[in-house]
Amino acid sequence: MNIVETSGLGLRTRRGWVYRDVDLTAASGELVAVTGPPGSGRTSLLLTLAGRFPHSHGELRRRGPAALGQVAGVHEPDPTLTVAEHITERLLLLGPVPRRRRRLVPVAAVRARRAYRRDAYAAAVAGAGLTDAPLDPDRYGRDLTPVERQVLGLVLASLAGPSLIVADDVDAGADRPEREWMWGALERLADQGYAVVASARAVEPGVAATVHRIGDPAVPAPALPAEPAPARPAEVPA
Repeated sequence: MNIVETSGLGLRTRRGWVYRDVDLTAASGELVAVTGPPGSGRTSLLLTLAGRFPHSHGELRRRGPAALGQVAGVHEPDPTLTVAEHITERLLLLGPVPRRRRRLVPVAAVRARRAYRRDAYAAAVAGAGLTDAPLDPDRYGRDLTPVERQVLGLVLASLAGPSLIVADDVDAGADRPEREWMWGALERLADQGYAVVASARAVEPGVAATVHRIGDPAVPAPALPAEPAPARPAEVPA
């Protein structure tokens, strides 16, 4: 089932186009990677897909709630809270899953929210399928590496039991082994039934993702060679 669909989606401001003509589909259980050069509007597009940013052109259809992972400057860890405290706080804010929604929320999210009083961190990480995550529960938000910030964002996003999870710049500040691990983590989230849309500069080889590239300048069509001028007939003297 398609969770998010766009047709001709675009955002234009007084300064020009932020992104334009985006036709994108993400289904339940699918990982979609949005790539593009700096300034191509990847972050704005992801926020639009999650319902956190407007669009001015085209159509957007989304089924079910969306949750943000790490989005720099928009959705980031609190520098004064530890990883475990982030998780406990989020679970307390979410509360138990209402009975009428339990069939719509992934089982892992329900179990994590029930188990938070016993061991919030272990339950949340297991629920997201990230038990091998490079994450220390006692580490403060201000000390997290770029990859650790991404992992915490994904764990927190999964707790709400959304239909769509978006994460921005998942390869920023990461070396190759970290990038490979991160893409594997995103694939595992998709395997749990989430529609996952992540932006990056590029996708690691072998990743099972649908790649959607935006922001490339149009390549002008090559000019046709000029036709030679017809030869003028020689003048015959009178």
